[in-house]
Amino acid sequence: MEDWTGILRLDAEVRNGKTVARNVYFQGAYKVMRPIYHDESGQACYYILNPGGGYLDGDRYRMQITLDKQAMLTLTTQSATKIYKTPKTLAYQETVIDLKEGSYLEYIPDPIIGYRDARYKQKTVIHMEKGAALLYSDIITPGWSPDGERFSYNTLQLLNEIYMDDELVVYDHVKLNPATNNLDALGHMEGFSHLGSMIVVGEKTDSELIDKLYDAIHEETNEFKIGISKLPVPGFTLRVLANSTQTIEKIFADGQRIVNEGWFNKTPSFLRKY
Repeated sequence: MEDWTGILRLDAEVRNGKTVARNVYFQGAYKVMRPIYHDESGQACYYILNPGGGYLDGDRYRMQITLDKQAMLTLTTQSATKIYKTPKTLAYQETVIDLKEGSYLEYIPDPIIGYRDARYKQKTVIHMEKGAALLYSDIITPGWSPDGERFSYNTLQLLNEIYMDDELVVYDHVKLNPATNNLDALGHMEGFSHLGSMIVVGEKTDSELIDKLYDAIHEETNEFKIGISKLPVPGFTLRVLANSTQTIEKIFADGQRIVNEGWFNKTPSFLRKY
């Protein structure tokens, strides 16, 4: 795919104890703000902007993120990714991430909102060197529909591949297709409307950290369902079904806090967007 609606390239490295951008390039309907440093750790935070306001028929986006050794970066979006009607060609986003030894990336975008007749595919490929760490999340939410239908989008597909030293260690594929599947059925959304996924990979992950996470978010409630699974490498996946974005965001915030406290002995900063 050569004809991209938006392109973003960001290469980060450590200088004088701070993570800074070595190269930044963006074109079309992608922009990135200047970095913000929320604390004294030197970890940078970048906000991605989409001036177009949403993804339309045939839109195609590409991001390429590289972190050099010991670089620490939080990457988020300014607002939700809105997928509007795509009658002819689906909207597509491709992200390639390279994490060098000792680096740490938090990729915490705002939710993906699928409106009526939206078709969207997202592919994320992450290459990690041994000793790198990752916290990655996604939230899928249904957009407003004039007839009140909960799942008026056509297809939302998210594909994640994570490689450790060139070996595939995580393959995560979510495809929600209300046109051909009853999303309220067992094994699908099971009566919930929102789906959240968090993937954490890092050598400091152990059973104690996962137990802390489970204790923090486990609750006998009808408001959400959770599932936590260990990965073949040190790390875990967290899946959440709920009926609101805020419920999933709170659970993910607990996960981010526990990971940051356990790995770096620090508390993550609130990503204010208003």
